[in-house]
Amino acid sequence: MAHSKARAADGKVTYPPGVKEISDKISKEEMVRRLKMVVKTFMDMDQDSEEEKELYLNLALHLASDFFLKHPDKDVRLLVACCLADIFRIYAPEAPYTSPDKLKDIFMFITRQLKGLEDTKSAQFNRYFYLLENIAWVKSYNICFELEDSNEIFTQLYRTLFQVINNGHNQKVHMHMVDLMSSIICEGDTVSQELLDTVLVNLVPAHKNLNKQAYDLAKALLKRTAQAIEPYITNVRLSLTLFSNDNDERLQVVKLLAKMFGAKDSELAAQNKPLWQCYLGRFNDIHVPIRLECVKFASHCLMNHPDLAKDLTEYLRVRSHDPEEAIRHDVIVSIVTAAKKDLSLVNDALLNFVKERTLDKRWRVRKEAMMGLASIYRKYSLQGEGGREASKQISWIKDKLLHIYYQNSIDDRLLVERVFAQYMVPHNLETTERMKCLYYLYATLDTNAVKALNEMWKCQNLLRHHVKDLLDLVKKPKSEASNKAVFAKVMVITRNLPDPGKAQDFVKKLAQVLDDDERIRDQLETLVSPTCSCKQAEVCVRDITKKLGSPKQPSNPFLEMVKFLLERIAPVHIDTESISALIKQVNKSIDGTADDEEEGVPTEEAIRAGLELLKVLSFTHPVSFHSAETFESLLGCLKMDDEKVAEAALQIFKNTGSKMEESFPHIKSVLLPVLQAKAKRGPPRQAKYAIHCINAMFSNRDTHFAQIFEPLHKGLDPANLEQLITPLTTLGHLAQLAPEQFAAPLKSLVANFIVKDLLMNDRIPGKKTTKLWVPDDEVSPETLAKIQGIKLMVRWLLGVKNNQSKSGNSTLRMLTAILHSDGDLTEQGRMGKPDMSRLRLAAACALLKLAQEPCYHEIITLEQYQLCALVINDECYQVRQCFSQKLHRGLCRLRLPLEYMAVFALCAKDPVKERRAHARQCLVKNVNIRREYLKQHAAINKLFSLLPEYVVPYTIHLLAHDPDYVKVQDIEQLKEIKEALWFVLEIIMAKNENNSHAFIRKMVENMKQTKDAQAASDPKTNEKLYTVCDVAMNIIMSKSTTYSLESPKDPVLPSRFFTKPDKNFSNTKNYLPPEMKAFFTPGKPKSANVLGAVNKPLSSAGKQLQSKASRMETNSNDDSSSNPGSPQRSKTRHDSTEMDHSENEDISLKRADSVDKVLKPLMLIYSCDARRIIITTMGLQFCHFIVIHGFYQYEIEQPFGHYVYIANEIQ
Repeated sequence: MAHSKARAADGKVTYPPGVKEISDKISKEEMVRRLKMVVKTFMDMDQDSEEEKELYLNLALHLASDFFLKHPDKDVRLLVACCLADIFRIYAPEAPYTSPDKLKDIFMFITRQLKGLEDTKSAQFNRYFYLLENIAWVKSYNICFELEDSNEIFTQLYRTLFQVINNGHNQKVHMHMVDLMSSIICEGDTVSQELLDTVLVNLVPAHKNLNKQAYDLAKALLKRTAQAIEPYITNVRLSLTLFSNDNDERLQVVKLLAKMFGAKDSELAAQNKPLWQCYLGRFNDIHVPIRLECVKFASHCLMNHPDLAKDLTEYLRVRSHDPEEAIRHDVIVSIVTAAKKDLSLVNDALLNFVKERTLDKRWRVRKEAMMGLASIYRKYSLQGEGGREASKQISWIKDKLLHIYYQNSIDDRLLVERVFAQYMVPHNLETTERMKCLYYLYATLDTNAVKALNEMWKCQNLLRHHVKDLLDLVKKPKSEASNKAVFAKVMVITRNLPDPGKAQDFVKKLAQVLDDDERIRDQLETLVSPTCSCKQAEVCVRDITKKLGSPKQPSNPFLEMVKFLLERIAPVHIDTESISALIKQVNKSIDGTADDEEEGVPTEEAIRAGLELLKVLSFTHPVSFHSAETFESLLGCLKMDDEKVAEAALQIFKNTGSKMEESFPHIKSVLLPVLQAKAKRGPPRQAKYAIHCINAMFSNRDTHFAQIFEPLHKGLDPANLEQLITPLTTLGHLAQLAPEQFAAPLKSLVANFIVKDLLMNDRIPGKKTTKLWVPDDEVSPETLAKIQGIKLMVRWLLGVKNNQSKSGNSTLRMLTAILHSDGDLTEQGRMGKPDMSRLRLAAACALLKLAQEPCYHEIITLEQYQLCALVINDECYQVRQCFSQKLHRGLCRLRLPLEYMAVFALCAKDPVKERRAHARQCLVKNVNIRREYLKQHAAINKLFSLLPEYVVPYTIHLLAHDPDYVKVQDIEQLKEIKEALWFVLEIIMAKNENNSHAFIRKMVENMKQTKDAQAASDPKTNEKLYTVCDVAMNIIMSKSTTYSLESPKDPVLPSRFFTKPDKNFSNTKNYLPPEMKAFFTPGKPKSANVLGAVNKPLSSAGKQLQSKASRMETNSNDDSSSNPGSPQRSKTRHDSTEMDHSENEDISLKRADSVDKVLKPLMLIYSCDARRIIITTMGLQFCHFIVIHGFYQYEIEQPFGHYVYIANEIQ
């Protein structure tokens, strides 16, 4: 053997006697002649010819070179293949070829030559037969078992043999083929699914008709290999049963496989991946019970086989959007069950599916998702069972649960309150532990979650006051007025409970019970009392529910409603003892003895958050702060360097210190000097809160005010700007709280110092920069002083609340002048752009403040109002942002007049998408607030100032005076007007309550019969107004189908904006250019394809095919009603006897003409996996198409026979 290797290494090729060298230098005919002699030599050799084997080794290697394997002549290739077959026979069991790649090339080459067997009339057929006989007898292909690509080689061999066999072949050919193929199955370790498919496809009836010999060959092969192939056939049976048309049959197999795959020690999924993939395909089955069974199985699979979580994730994602509520619900149950057993069993994606379902459209699903997340949070974060890593992994849950409080549904909000009380800060914890839990929770919440929690306490406190009011009303003597008052209060309480329609009757019944049962009334009074402790609250709730309950009536809707009410109003977290414990926790952080670092919260953040928490609780539970220990701790906070901490402490004193003088005189004597010092020399915000503390806490406030006012007034020095800001802040709040006490000095202060010395002078040149805005700490002291000067003027006027001295007119002119000059009042060009932006914002916000006071709103001219409105289009983003927030706040409080809501129409021109979205949300909220207010109050006399529809005339008037609207007939400018109008009308017209569309149309018609009161005699001004009216009318006509009905009321137009209609004037002219007509055509929704091609893998069955209009978006299973800004949905439905189409996802499929022609009547995807797809059709019983050899085969069965279609090869 060593000698043989040496001979091979020298590379010299030895040919048989009489055979010269075979190379590319000879002709084809000569090459064929020489190869025939080589074939004869190898044919005559046997395995014992050692010398000849050694002699011809290099020739054997030479024949396997690419020159021969890729030779263009088929006769050459055939002779080489015969040589190679004999070489494998001679050199067995060790072939002379050792490279896996070379072996693969050789066997793929031999397989290709076997295609010559197809032509039995060929002159070369006997040589092809010899090739087949040789490799079958020697079992040459068994060498390939060790190759990585063995499956590819075997599959290609099987395909070739099934393709070439025909009725021209004799029994010997058939026998050698069976011998060759059976040796591969019987002697191999496994049979691949692809190889199995290659055999079994020939048993399909359609194939039998096309090639009976292939059918007979497959049948003989299966008979020969029955024992070896049986386990694989069983799996195929299971796989095929999974695709049965019988729902019950599929369901039974799914249940069986669920047990097999889910069993604790089962390795079936790893051992039989094709079957596992088939099973996963059932997650997308059309039959609901099957999908449900698969989803339930997921829980056991995740717990017993964590390694399969990756496979399950995508299928659970699709099912979490299932159109069937029960399936979405069980997806959550499966994931949460596994997570509660061990958090490591579920990945972040699975938890995210649960998170998404908290916004599901169905309450049952939302509830399950919220409760599931809450239980996971309590186990791994609150109880710390999984350690820090687990707690960190689910740290987002607390924020997400509280964010749900922003939803409109009362059910969601009540559940958040319950989750908070039972899972996030369990009320049954001992007081110190409970407050520690609350302390660190509050410190780690994100901003929106903090706001939600604050809102939750505010809502509970408000409801507590409503119940207290109801108790007071019930105790009053009966009269018609008291009955009306009780009913009104019942209605208010009802809106804070689930299902207000039913709750109304129950709350009425409760009011009657309170009137009749003194004991229940006393317990409820104790419960809503500010001094009620947490322990007392639990006793009261238990006694009331016990008294109202009845053992004979296990299901009691009235009692359930009362429980909901008591749950919301019972102070189970906060009482005097709790506040004391919370203060101690803050003190521990201040002293450095708390567990801040262990809890993952920096000490400074913990202290600041703790004070913010106390500040919020001081609004909702002020009486709970009334203890010497609490006030003394707050005094200590006032002395801290952290400004935010001191500010919070001052606010807490302001909210809780009303009875400090009489109850805690020793605290008062220490606190007063601190407050006075803060008011004189502290930071501006602390000075503000110090003044308000003195105002709220001390009876002789005038004396204390005077002690602060005099030195500050006399010490004002415009040369020392940095030392001017706090005094101006303090004086401004004194002016608002005690305007009469300091009337004379304040008037002089405003006229001489604020206006002349401060605002009309630019002492320090501003920094030259192109920036429009800088952070607060970079604003110049002079600008900060001027801003405080403006605020002082406004606060003084708000304190005086009259315009007898005409000071209001002077101030408004001053503010307007600042806006006119872009913030540079002196117009000397000495101010920097950031300073000018700050002053523009201050002037505009000052105007908004004054507009909230009726006596000043009356004197604001239309020009001043319009100039103020234009600030929402300011060039500086921060100015637009802050101004719109102030505007929104004033409107939400119903303090700003309705015309200021029209200002939001100008936001349609904002270049920043987020700003436009924010403005839209502000409009939606303001419209809802006004409509809700009108429902609660019979405010007929205030209808003109509250009804949202009345914003339309203000909007039209404002847009008619937009400085950008210059050319009356300009198309581009009119398009901008149209967008601004639609920005408001889209929200106003969203609901057509009481035929409001006709009312709006009537308003617009009436406007065209009036003149613009701002310039009644100016034809161009009136033409602009009428043109904008026509734009509005066309929008209404294009977007409404009921605008032409009779208006429910005759609208009243605001006299400040429009003259009285002239009865002799009939304005029917259309002022719009003809080109504008095209811009009012209603948008038609885009049509959706029923189905494209099927050569793209599908992820789920039964998906809805949705159409979207240009302005629409579709949310997946989310509760669109919970978001006031959610667009309406546009859906296209197709009916199905089995299930509705999914409402969750779009489906986009490529088209393939060959497929589309065959499956034209296709309507609904039935089910799918990687290999086989079943489809139900309209007009067809069923349709199968199976991926076979790179093709899609469609087998359509109809009552009158079989039809087979073969599509083009799909890559």
